[in-house]
Amino acid sequence: MGALVASALALIFAAYSTYDYAEQLDRQVHAVHCSFIPGLPVSTDAENPCKAALFSAYSAIFRGTFWGGVPISLFALGVFAFTTGFAFYLWMARQRAHRLAWMFLLAASVVPVGASLAMMTIAIVHLHAFCKLCVGIYVTSFALAAFAYLGFRAREREEIDLATAATMPADAPKRARNTPVPPLSWVAAFAASALLPALVYVAFLPDYRPLLDKCGKLSLAPEHHGLLKLPTAHPTRAALLFEDPLCPTCKAFHQRLVDEGIMDKLDVTLALFPLDNDGDCNWMVDRSLHPGACVMSKAVICGGADKARAILEWAYDEQATLTDLGKQGGGALAKKIGERWGSDIASCIGSARATAQLNMHLHYAANAHVPVSTPQMYLGDRRICDEDTDLGLRYTMTELAPEVLP
Repeated sequence: MGALVASALALIFAAYSTYDYAEQLDRQVHAVHCSFIPGLPVSTDAENPCKAALFSAYSAIFRGTFWGGVPISLFALGVFAFTTGFAFYLWMARQRAHRLAWMFLLAASVVPVGASLAMMTIAIVHLHAFCKLCVGIYVTSFALAAFAYLGFRAREREEIDLATAATMPADAPKRARNTPVPPLSWVAAFAASALLPALVYVAFLPDYRPLLDKCGKLSLAPEHHGLLKLPTAHPTRAALLFEDPLCPTCKAFHQRLVDEGIMDKLDVTLALFPLDNDGDCNWMVDRSLHPGACVMSKAVICGGADKARAILEWAYDEQATLTDLGKQGGGALAKKIGERWGSDIASCIGSARATAQLNMHLHYAANAHVPVSTPQMYLGDRRICDEDTDLGLRYTMTELAPEVLP
């Protein structure tokens, strides 16, 4: 019964994860489930660990072949559907089930345990956060393996007792030994269950290629507007990025570019576009969506060609702390920047030069008629659709700029 319950819970967690992923296939952004309790309403938070995991580079495979790739949760869905059915059979069969059946369930449970350990490592090393749905799958995977092991040992002891009973006098009552189902049939059923959801998913995916160039073009070339060049290792394709250092979506986008190996093959021009109207910094927004973003943008500008990328990536790494400081006012944030990057950067933030250059970035965005949102990416003069910078990023680069892929 324990194996059945653990497997059924894992199946529910995998089903919610798959549902959340599939909802994004309409190229719109949807809320996601993020709870240890299956069935609770979706999370309406703009950012949460489950959304970060879903949009990360590690949530799917074959991203370059299919838009959005094939979500890993589909394989989990198939695996747990099989283990749930198999555990139900063992629960119903009880003593009639051969110990080889319990041994096979234990062997099958090693697959999700191994996958869980791999995904946990990714969450710790790369995402620095744990998705609650993912944790639910990890815990239930380990529980399934533990109950399968206990069931196997219990059945093994029963069969030893049966073997001992077989040596008793002929008139003693005996229990018939079981003939196991050929294990190869179980292996085939397990493999088919794991692969079938992914095969069906791929078969029904629409063709997204006609949609990749439907988001407009840049009306004004980026040269001579005070924009920054970000150093990259092997620049092969010109790209213009509009980013806000305190924008969570920009952080996630930047991390995807790095994780996919794309960032260092782009010839990056950066236009800072803080969604912050503190002191009328960005007149195109009526409220500060990211308080302190103007101060942080000036710090990136003050870093110049040598430090701009390092300061921007530091802002992303420390975004939660810097955002809290930004809400306290520019002085607290500038002090933190000075502690990390020195007095020269701190004093430059309040200079007329930094203010004038940030204004040039904002005026360029206004004159180029770009949408008031971040992040934005342009390859040459072609705007990459917002939805193609998250789930569809690798597929889009495969189609439009294959030279930037590793």
